[in-house]
Amino acid sequence: MIEIGNDVFRLAQVFTISRGSRTEAKVLTVRISRGGVTGWGECVPYARYGETLESVTAQIAGLPADITRDALQSALPAGAARNAVDCALWDLQAKQAGKRVWQLAGLSAPQPEVTAYTLSLDTPENMRAAAAKNAERPLLKIKLGTPDDMPRLEAVRAGAPGTPIIVDANEGWTAEVYSDLAPHLVRIGVKLVEQPLPAGKDDMLAEIARPLPVCADESCHDRASLPKLKGKYDVVNLKLDKTGGLTEGLELKRQALAEGYGLMVGCMVGSSLAMAPAVLLAQGAAFTDLDGPLLLAEDRPHPLKYDAAGVHPPEPELWG
Repeated sequence: MIEIGNDVFRLAQVFTISRGSRTEAKVLTVRISRGGVTGWGECVPYARYGETLESVTAQIAGLPADITRDALQSALPAGAARNAVDCALWDLQAKQAGKRVWQLAGLSAPQPEVTAYTLSLDTPENMRAAAAKNAERPLLKIKLGTPDDMPRLEAVRAGAPGTPIIVDANEGWTAEVYSDLAPHLVRIGVKLVEQPLPAGKDDMLAEIARPLPVCADESCHDRASLPKLKGKYDVVNLKLDKTGGLTEGLELKRQALAEGYGLMVGCMVGSSLAMAPAVLLAQGAAFTDLDGPLLLAEDRPHPLKYDAAGVHPPEPELWG
């Protein structure tokens, strides 16, 4: 049996990117029960990819109740719907076998991963204050992508003078804007820039200087994305809601590493249930951005643990 539920988690504060603001995270929770055992998973439908709660629910509802993980990979496209079902099936299989998912997947025992903490788009003054408040975190991620980004960058650096920074433009720049900003990003000490140009309009990245690593986010979904990234990107951002689950995520990770890409593992704004399988994917990644639960005012029972070592692998009571 496959059950689909809507859950809403309040955010600790308004979260803003270049595409808009939100005060809550709306997610779909999928539970798959067989033989008295239930596995579960979570996804965040994303309007940027044409997904809604309703459309993703319909995709999942159309699946046979006895769907297998292998059959799922061709039954649904990469995206949020397949992610929730795939992760629920991994959890179900682990509970049935009395093992952890990392063992079933042939992985090493997972360890904590240092994660970025995201500062949402705001006025320079507010972003400086937010940076100062979080200056002790090991890595800050700044949401940008507007015509007035330099004052925000300078403000964050002033608020957190010694903290490593990565920036996410969310497709908000042109090639000219990025070329102008790049030297300043280097000067400020930015370690990585995510998706500076719109997906599908990023060919100029192969022609202009890339003085710091450029990461493909919206341009990279699954293994089929990789051929179009060559010469344009140095790092790929793996998100389970894009790959369509942990199964494809692990395969994309292997292939991306084999082709010489650096790895970032990111997330949509969701609960600890959504982050749990991503922690396994993030093992050894150059950059981890799994701070979704840190942005929430409420979370799942048995939430992920975050401390100075980073985000810890899930306990079996949560997932996997």
